[in-house]
Amino acid sequence: MTTTSPTPVRERAHESLPVPALVVMALTGFIVIMTETLPAGLLPQLAAGLDVSEGGAGQLVSAYAIGTVLAAIPAITLTRGARRKPLLLVGLLGFLVANTVTAVSPSFTIALAARFVAGAFSGLLWGMLAGYARRIAAPEHAGRALAIAMTGTPLALSIGTPLGSWLGSTVGWRWSFAAMSLLSVIVVVLAKFLVPDAQGQPARTRAPLSRVLGIPGVATILGVVLVWMLAHNLLYTYIASYLHQMSLALRPDITLLVFGIAALGGIWITGVFIDRALRRLTLASVIVFIVAAAFLATAQQSTALALIAIVLWGLAFGGSATQLQTAMGEAAGDNADTANAMLTTSFNMAIFAGGAVGAVVVDGVGASFLPAGMIALTLVALVTVAFGRRAAFPAGR
Repeated sequence: MTTTSPTPVRERAHESLPVPALVVMALTGFIVIMTETLPAGLLPQLAAGLDVSEGGAGQLVSAYAIGTVLAAIPAITLTRGARRKPLLLVGLLGFLVANTVTAVSPSFTIALAARFVAGAFSGLLWGMLAGYARRIAAPEHAGRALAIAMTGTPLALSIGTPLGSWLGSTVGWRWSFAAMSLLSVIVVVLAKFLVPDAQGQPARTRAPLSRVLGIPGVATILGVVLVWMLAHNLLYTYIASYLHQMSLALRPDITLLVFGIAALGGIWITGVFIDRALRRLTLASVIVFIVAAAFLATAQQSTALALIAIVLWGLAFGGSATQLQTAMGEAAGDNADTANAMLTTSFNMAIFAGGAVGAVVVDGVGASFLPAGMIALTLVALVTVAFGRRAAFPAGR
């Protein structure tokens, strides 16, 4: 890695978006999300190959999430002053190593450790990607740039994970992780040649963690992230149980495909409007999410109504990460990377809570009650966004 200072990105920014670089960032997000969710579709194969129960194999997902939660804030805090491109390459190489070790792992313990390391690099990449994408675009296109960079998430959920599950069930789960390693190599090469560098945060602007949390709007946005993403993960984690208990003629893989395609539509809509209507866009997304949950709550034996609800759910959720990260970037200013690391931590805490609370609901009153929980939680998010008009979701945006 050269020590030569990069040309300031803002001097190179112009009206057109740096699409090739943003596509590389989207591919990075694809790797991060697919690596996280891949074991969920391969639990029987992982259990048999690593000689553990399916419940034990499920801890490979938990280990990844724990790594993300524990590493996101420290990793971003320690690397705030580092140049962005070398940091991106280090993160991608971390995924290359972690997925390769998982693919050749001779034991469950080693696989678990590799998954924890992958989660730690996820915390690093998620904490920096949003700010990096915004920095390499002209200020008036920062939101649209972030929307393009975030397309990897729905693509991974709707296409990548099912494809990886198919590959694992066809030729073996190790090949699925090997394929992720190969993709990491390709993205490293693309990042080396297509992504411009950007400077880290100057030392004079680095606020302590406690002061970043105290910046007006930051805590409000973190609260919205927690309750909204908890609402989402309540049902997303247990979608198979919901479809079965509601007697719907839909397979989980088809349902997730429809959801993912709709989420891409949500990202497109977000990209069009986010740079001039962030507050209205976020309010609309939360409201559509509530409507979708209401339809899901009443879709008993009605496959058509369920499909409409899933499309609305995907549209509302698709742009949510971009909307929340854009709001956080504007509220936190120079300390956006640290604030987005907090956002990543809050997001993964919601994933944890969604699995835990959802399990209680499913085993207690049944998965058909999950949409009611979605509605209640998202109403809290709606009220919070509505009252955050001064700093978190200002009316002028």
